[in-house]
This record gives sequence, C-alpha cells and structure tokens, in this order.
Amino acid sequence: MDPAILTPEVIGIGVVAMSVAWVINTFIRVRHGYPLENSWGKAVYPKGSESEERVKLLTQENAQLRAELGSIKDRVANVERIVTDSGYHLTHEIESLRGHRESN
Repeated sequence: MDPAILTPEVIGIGVVAMSVAWVINTFIRVRHGYPLENSWGKAVYPKGSESEERVKLLTQENAQLRAELGSIKDRVANVERIVTDSGYHLTHEIESLRGHRESN
C-alpha cells in the first residue's frame, strides 16, 4: 500500500464517515426500540412515553389474543367431543345409507 494515499484528508474523511454511520445506526436503534450500549457494553433501554405507550398497547393486545385463543381451544374441544360421540357416527351412517338407497 502506498503511504502517499493515507494523507490527513483521507484519514479525516474516513473518521467523519465512520462517525456519521455510528450516529445513523444509533438513531435507527432508538427509533425501533432496540437497546443501546453504555461505555461498558451493557444494554441501556431508551425511556420515552412513546415506547411505554407501545408496550402498554402490545400488552393489552397480547392479553386479548390469549383470551381469544382460550375461547377457540374450548370451541375446538366441543367440536371434537361432538364428532367423536358415538351418536354422531350412527346418525352419519344412517344418512349415508339413506343417500345410497335413494341413488339406486
């Protein structure tokens, strides 16, 4: 590598470009709620009313979806009970015989 390429201007442009990239990276992380890192590498979560409100809304939606899932599980259990009931099989067999007799 030619040492003439590493002029102070080139080094300065590189430092500025890396600094701008770091600022953009930090902005994107904060905007999307990712934790930042302090000088010791530990996660620091940004505080803000918008992020707290978002957490509240997601928590409420999660509770609502869990309740719906519980309701759907109950309904599926009832349908399984009806389908596996012996009376259902008998009725189904009778109806299939009626249909078979009518087609002959």
